[in-house]
Amino acid sequence: MVSEEAILEYLERFDDITEREEKGWKIFERGEKIFLCMEQGKTPLRLELRCDRKLGQTLQERYESVMESRALGRNGIEIICSGQLSKDEITDLIRHAYEVSAD
Repeated sequence: MVSEEAILEYLERFDDITEREEKGWKIFERGEKIFLCMEQGKTPLRLELRCDRKLGQTLQERYESVMESRALGRNGIEIICSGQLSKDEITDLIRHAYEVSAD
């Protein structure tokens, strides 16, 4: 399973990210767009990511731990990091979320 620390370390690779905390969540933005929300201090880790709709639908059909994002709606997915998706798959989705959030 991927950890909160591993996600934070991975995010250091990206430019132009702002971070804030709100009600137990870390929220990461690129420009004016949220691309990642990460619940703090929970196991398993819960992430909400901006995502292409077709990719999001495919992931939801394939994994029970992936659902529509409550924060981002149809423009995102929520992932419960329970081990269904590998660390590499999750970091790829974070990169995708960052890329689709470009202004």
